[in-house]
Amino acid sequence: MVPLNAYLLVAAFLFITGVVGVATRRNALVIFMSIELMLNAVNLTFVAFSRFLGSLDGQAFVFFVMTVAAAEVAVGLAIIIALFRNRETVNVDEVNLLRG
Repeated sequence: MVPLNAYLLVAAFLFITGVVGVATRRNALVIFMSIELMLNAVNLTFVAFSRFLGSLDGQAFVFFVMTVAAAEVAVGLAIIIALFRNRETVNVDEVNLLRG
């Protein structure tokens, strides 16, 4: 039997890795992957607490979070592809589409 602390430690490591990826990388694809890593860390925490408390509420919530994350990835990837077609780069420092 794996203790709850082990799950929370792995989830914290995944979340911190995602935060570092968002903060240090400039490639839009890597940033989106880091955001997904943070979402999966939160999902792992929900499932761990759900198992620890003997309730299925956390697992049901994870199902909805994963559904929203899949839609987010589809829209984000479409935006990145459109950005690459217009600017020929996915570097977020070189993109200034909102400037006149």
